[in-house]
Amino acid sequence: MTTEPALTSRSAPSLVARTALVADPGDLAALLPDDADPRDLMTWLRDGDGLVGWGRAASITCTGPNRFAEADTWWRAVCEQSVIRDAVHEPGTGPVAFGTFSFASDSAIASTLVVPSVVVGRKGGKCWVTTIRTGASLPQNVVIEPSRRPIAPSSPALRPGALTGPQWADAVAKTVRRIQGGAIDKVVLARDVIATCDEPLDPRWLLAKLAQDYANTWTFAVDGLLGASPEMLVRRERGLVTSRVLAGTIRRTQDDEHDLALAGSLARSSKDLEEHEYAVRSVAESLAPHCQSMNVPESPFVLHLPNVMHLATDVAGVLGDESSALRLAASLHPSAAVCGTPTAEAARVISELEELDRGRYAGPVGWMDAAGDGEWAIALRCGELDAQNPSRVRLFAGCGIVAGSDPEAELAESEAKLLPMRQALGAI
Repeated sequence: MTTEPALTSRSAPSLVARTALVADPGDLAALLPDDADPRDLMTWLRDGDGLVGWGRAASITCTGPNRFAEADTWWRAVCEQSVIRDAVHEPGTGPVAFGTFSFASDSAIASTLVVPSVVVGRKGGKCWVTTIRTGASLPQNVVIEPSRRPIAPSSPALRPGALTGPQWADAVAKTVRRIQGGAIDKVVLARDVIATCDEPLDPRWLLAKLAQDYANTWTFAVDGLLGASPEMLVRRERGLVTSRVLAGTIRRTQDDEHDLALAGSLARSSKDLEEHEYAVRSVAESLAPHCQSMNVPESPFVLHLPNVMHLATDVAGVLGDESSALRLAASLHPSAAVCGTPTAEAARVISELEELDRGRYAGPVGWMDAAGDGEWAIALRCGELDAQNPSRVRLFAGCGIVAGSDPEAELAESEAKLLPMRQALGAI
C-alpha cells in the first residue's frame, strides 16, 4: 500500500478531506494494513468502537515546554485552510489528528501530531471513512477490507531497563523517606522493561490482543507508541468535558469472591484514598478555569479491569471557553496521577530517582478533530517500538508512592501493570 509523503514542517499544509458513511466493516483493528510503516498505524478503540487510521497525510513534531501550544496552533491552522467535505458531522469525522506527547518538557523523545491518509470510525451504530490528501481535488473513496492476519511475536525475552526490580524498590524506599520528611505528599515512580523478539514485531498483533483482552480500556497506537490505557485524561465533545481519574490500585487474583473482598479493602484503604484524593484535586483544579460548571463526586468507585482494580472518579464539566481537547489536556498534564503532589517537587524527585527518560509514557495520547473535539488518555500500560530495532519494544509501568507505601508491594503492583503488554507479547 502506498501513502503520500509526510509533511513535517511547521508550515500548515492545505489538506482535502472527505468523510462518507459506509457499511459496518466489522473488527476495526483488522483493517490496519499489513504493509504500512508501523509508525503510521493509528488506533483509538474501546469496546469495539472508535477510530483506526493509516498513512501520513501530514505531521508535526514538537519539543520543549511549548510543545502542546505549538501543535494546537498548527492543527488549527491546518483545519482553517483545508477543504473539508463531511457527510456525517460527528465527533471524529472530517480530518483527524492523532497525537502523542512527551511526559517531560526536556525529554529527548519528540511529541507529534499525525494526520492519517485514511481514517475509519464507528460510534453509536454509525460507520464512516475519511480520506485525506494534499492537493486541489477531493480524495476518492477507498476500499475498506480486512488485511492479512498479524503474526504473533517470536520468542519474546525480557530484561530490566534503567533499573532492576530490586534497584527500583530501593528508589521507592528513598522516595517514601522523602515523603515522610514532610516536603512532599506523593510521587509517581516509573520503571521500564525491554522486550526483544527473534523477528520484527507486528504491532497489529499487539493491538488486536489488547483490544480483545482489555476491551474496556482505550487501545491506542500513535507514531510507534501503543498500549491499552484505563485513564481518560480528558474528553471534549460538543461543549461537555469529562475526565476519569485513577489512583489507588490492587492486583486481581482471578478468584471472584476474593476479588470482591479486595475491592472492599481498596475502597477503605487510607493509603489509596489519600493517593486518589490528590489526583482528583489536581484534575478538578486544572479544569475549573475552563468550565462554567463542574461535578466532582465526593467518593470514588472501584473500576474492575482484567489485571487490576483501581479507585476511580469521573469528573465532568460544561466548557466555558473555546479550548480544544488538546489545550485541555495540556492544562491537566502532568496530573498527580502520573507525577505527584506538589507537582514541581514531585517532578524533581522523579528526575533524580527514576534514572530514565519516560519519553511519551504517562504523557497525553489521543486524537482531535477539526472542531476541537477529541479524546486524550494518559499513555499507560504501553510500549514504545524501537525505531532502530523492529524486534524490540520498551515497556513501562508506574506507581503512586505516598507515606504508607511498601516498596515490595509497589514492585508487585508495577508487575501487574506490565501484564497487559506482556500478555500481548506472549511474555508471561
